Amino acid sequence: MVIAVDAVGGDHYPENPVSGGVQALNEIPELELLFVGPENLIKEELAKHEYDSERVDILHAPEIISMQDSASAVLKDKKQSSISLGLQSHKAGNCHGFVSVGHTGALLTASTVFLGKIEGVYRPTVAAIFPTVNGVRILIDAGANLTLKEEMYYQFAVMGMIFTEEILKVKNPKIGLLNVGEESEKGTDILKSSYLKLKELDNFIGNIEGKDILNAKADVFLTDGFTGNILLKFGESIPAVMQKMVKEQLDLVSADDELQQQVFKILTKAMHTFDYEQIGGVPFLGVNGVSFVGHGNSSVLAVKNMIKSAVRCVDQEVNKKIKAFLN
Repeated sequence: MVIAVDAVGGDHYPENPVSGGVQALNEIPELELLFVGPENLIKEELAKHEYDSERVDILHAPEIISMQDSASAVLKDKKQSSISLGLQSHKAGNCHGFVSVGHTGALLTASTVFLGKIEGVYRPTVAAIFPTVNGVRILIDAGANLTLKEEMYYQFAVMGMIFTEEILKVKNPKIGLLNVGEESEKGTDILKSSYLKLKELDNFIGNIEGKDILNAKADVFLTDGFTGNILLKFGESIPAVMQKMVKEQLDLVSADDELQQQVFKILTKAMHTFDYEQIGGVPFLGVNGVSFVGHGNSSVLAVKNMIKSAVRCVDQEVNKKIKAFLN
């Protein structure tokens, strides 16, 4: 299996994409990698590592998409970028998937244009890994579609359910519609009509509220991209804020270094489900291919695990299952 890796995406390129790729390569015997980006830059970074050169190739892409570029730059101004050429290579069948920790908007735009949509899909979406007391689960939509139609709620629920079952290994994942109350008549008109549509799914448990997310009342948290993105950014702030608050309280009681170390060790373990690195990234569900995006600040571990998630997505034929369910 060949996975293309955007070597110049994110805040720490090419170090983290290349290092994460090499680590994945060393852990998955059947994996081959296609690094996409400026060839000299990639070769310089690869020279720092030991790896099987027979399983690594480079696709020269001289242009780099920065976070200051518009999402459409990948199609109009920087057609020789790693995102553009990497996804076109995937479309041509030269690799089985593409992963990047670069510009999310550009990657979604290019994935939709170059790969197209799975037959029957109204519009692609991006999910996000969200922590709960039962481990990480899926929040969908996480910002790709600010408003949704009834059919989109239904399709996103299906795609999120299949991803959660096949990749996160949650058996019969429960789908919950985020709303202002549990009753079916609560919320906007679109939420009310979507509720009725979602009842066609055996896994749909009804409306859930904000208090139900961290408590894992559902496994797929379904909402529009506007609300989902706000919720995602809020969730990302929790670990740092908790650490700061605990540190302030420890200082107030003049806790010694040994006690502080013990407390932070416990806190770190308690907050482990907030660690996006264990999954690494999420796919653009609904596109006719495997296109994964990770956090711009992704570590080497996160990149490695994103590649492994992409491999599982291909192995488990997630897109084929989505198509079969919706058609």
